[in-house]
Amino acid sequence: MDIEKIRPGVISMFKVNMGLQAGEKVLIVNDVPNPEQWQLSYAEISDIATRSLFARAVYDIALEAFAENQIDYLVFPSTGQNATEPAPEVAEKFLDYDVVFLLTSFSLSHTNTRERASQKGARIASMPGIEYAMFLEDGPMAVDYEEIRRETEALAEKLTKAKIARVTTEWGTDIRFSIENRAGGPDTGIYAVKGEWGNLPGGEAFIAPLEGTANGTLVVPKGWYPGLAEDMTLAFQDGYVVSLEGGGKVGEEFTKLFSFGDAGYQHRRNCAELGIGTNPKAKKPDNVLEAEKIKGTIHIAVGDSSHMGGLTESDLHEDFVLPKPRLYLDGELIIGK
Repeated sequence: MDIEKIRPGVISMFKVNMGLQAGEKVLIVNDVPNPEQWQLSYAEISDIATRSLFARAVYDIALEAFAENQIDYLVFPSTGQNATEPAPEVAEKFLDYDVVFLLTSFSLSHTNTRERASQKGARIASMPGIEYAMFLEDGPMAVDYEEIRRETEALAEKLTKAKIARVTTEWGTDIRFSIENRAGGPDTGIYAVKGEWGNLPGGEAFIAPLEGTANGTLVVPKGWYPGLAEDMTLAFQDGYVVSLEGGGKVGEEFTKLFSFGDAGYQHRRNCAELGIGTNPKAKKPDNVLEAEKIKGTIHIAVGDSSHMGGLTESDLHEDFVLPKPRLYLDGELIIGK
């Protein structure tokens, strides 16, 4: 890892994306493998460890570049699952800072921990799965975020005005659901106002589908989810995943998480989000953080929707990205051809 190659991007993130002001307190958060995760493959452990080294590099750059700010570093054992709450003593620390960077392997975006910190006024950049290459000159951090803001806000407005969404792809996806009376949100990558939060890299418009309305088929093509070596098909009925086919090892893992037939885990099977990527430099398909920002892609999530305008609370939030989609809002083609 060449720290000098990412230094300009990291400094720009603090100044441009977060609007850091002198005297503000900053917390850099990183998760490390918990005891159970040491049973993962060498490649998986290496990925988490590399991300921890990157987080440390961001901390070191910030200490040097922003001497007028308090820069703190928090490391905690990984939750092992996106949208699962960290320990209470970890969550409490988030409440004492003006700016929080979540440089994690497992997402804290859709958690009460992140929500409480936002409500208290922290500006938060959630960056689950962040990679070194994203900060290089040709990476998705090095974009015109004002242009992304304009396009993303326009798409969010279209989502807000629409009643019915339908998504299709050449791989076999054909799913529709209601988004009536739900507000579209812009994840612009600029979080300079107290309480704002989102992903970095940024660049997506999103909305939470109305519970109980999703029906159809979602086909995730191989290569478009970490470790996905064959297409994975999810069938939705009345708002929930009712079956899963294919996907190899990834499909097996989601089948266990979904616990079909167990009403106690229905929240994990909820159709939680429709998202539209708007970042012209995002390109990596098997890193969800970057893939869901690829301009012109669609992603559909399952699990928690309560932190983006929906009603379902869950300990899971997983995004599935679809290349070359067609998105129809109230019958009008908005994305694709």
